[in-house]
Amino acid sequence: MTKLVIFDLDGTLLDTVKDLGHATNFALRECGFPERPINDYYKLCGRGIYNLFRGAVPEGKATEDTVKRMAELFLGYYDAHMCDDTLPYPGIIDMLHKITGAGVIPALASNKYQEGAEKLIRHFFGDIKFLKILGQREGQPIKPDPAIVHQIMAERPDIKIDEVMYVGDSDVDMQTGANAAVRTVGVTWGFRSREELEAGKPWKIADNAEELASFILQND
Repeated sequence: MTKLVIFDLDGTLLDTVKDLGHATNFALRECGFPERPINDYYKLCGRGIYNLFRGAVPEGKATEDTVKRMAELFLGYYDAHMCDDTLPYPGIIDMLHKITGAGVIPALASNKYQEGAEKLIRHFFGDIKFLKILGQREGQPIKPDPAIVHQIMAERPDIKIDEVMYVGDSDVDMQTGANAAVRTVGVTWGFRSREELEAGKPWKIADNAEELASFILQND
């Protein structure tokens, strides 16, 4: 039985792509670069903000100074606008209440910068107690490095590795779960395709939040 579920954030619990895209386009504009269509951000997001900026700027323009300036502009804009168009995916809030009501403990492992991850969880899921909310932090490796999963698991050493599940929407998430040697579930409502998830060979793939809840509460 699953006792601890570690969730990705963007594309898994929350549909954040519009606000991420608008904030990145603001930074691109301010740096004199062309904006990108919002649909481009489905592929660009998920690997941390610095990789987002390296992918968003025109080819050959991703210098260290440019990426640093993009980060400053992005963070100022995104902090003020991160909830403008962001919403939980259908059924996510009910799913979280259902699994926590059954005694399952949720936690968060995201490549979003730490302050942003905390702010979004508080705003949208303030009544849900997360064991740990971890995002991208200075000096810490980003996913698919499994360190973030291991840091969360260390909070509850009484929970065995086969009682832990990792849930995400991208190839990075499938790799993270595999690298951490925990059961991994891909979700198809996020930023990436089912084919990308299948290539990562997850334990299960969920097509909706109700199905995800059933996988989490499955007694095997």
